[in-house]
Amino acid sequence: MAKPRMQKLTVMVPSDLLRKAKRATKAGATPTVRKGLEILATQDVYDRLLKMRGKVKFGMTWQELRGDE
Repeated sequence: MAKPRMQKLTVMVPSDLLRKAKRATKAGATPTVRKGLEILATQDVYDRLLKMRGKVKFGMTWQELRGDE
């Protein structure tokens, strides 16, 4: 697997926001910012899945999928 290309950047963020985020991730600034960007990048997928809620029909029940029936 190829190593992803990296881009170095300078970001100005409020100190208290970074402190709270670092506490939540239990990591340093770089991994915390990466985690935040990953969450934002996947938000569109979550939004589209939520719009599909109740609109997808399955051929099997959840009990059948688990093998309970």
